[in-house]
Amino acid sequence: MSVGEAMDALRSLPFEDLGFATIDTHRALRRGFPEAVYGQGKTDAQIASILERMSAHHRTVLATRVRPGTAKAVAARVGAAKVHEFPEARMLVVGAMPNPRKGRIAILTAGTSDLPVAEEAAVTATAMGHRVDRVYDVGVAGVHRLLDKRKRLDRARVIVVVAGMEGALPSVVSGLVDKPVIAVPTSVGYGASFDGLAALLGMMNSCSPGVAVVNIDNGFGAGYLAAMLDR
Repeated sequence: MSVGEAMDALRSLPFEDLGFATIDTHRALRRGFPEAVYGQGKTDAQIASILERMSAHHRTVLATRVRPGTAKAVAARVGAAKVHEFPEARMLVVGAMPNPRKGRIAILTAGTSDLPVAEEAAVTATAMGHRVDRVYDVGVAGVHRLLDKRKRLDRARVIVVVAGMEGALPSVVSGLVDKPVIAVPTSVGYGASFDGLAALLGMMNSCSPGVAVVNIDNGFGAGYLAAMLDR
């Protein structure tokens, strides 16, 4: 880039004030990846404005928990070619998807109902430049389905396990592998699951060491942590 372009880029560090949002343009230098935009509670216009400014500084930018139709508003600001929409994950990626690193992150779900949270983790890790292996619907109600995937688990450096109901799957997986396991409780389940609280407590009380637990339905946090560990 020219000296003038470099000065323009440096001028907005370490943050940029948009009035309704203050963008942390310095985060990629501190943490290795730009700030992600949490879409819930923001208007489409606000999300589009934030992503437009962030994409001027960063090659790849994430937005999570976005509504159907938000992609159209973002595309109007940054160009349709730069916007990648992942409806199941409720996410947008603005910019180029990076080439994957050598490592591999396995993402497991107990059931198909856990897919939205798992896909949030998968898209996050992929956008951060990591290979993802999806192993879905292998819950403890039919543990033979999980045992059939042992070789795929062994190839992973980090494993993310997404489960609702009683949240037992991360303990089972951790007892089979020598990799760090990130457990993600989901709000999937009937009344006594208490919107994921039962799964959260079950995962935090895992009898198998090597399990770390993120918040209920926090696929983004799990994918981000898995990428940091793989890196």
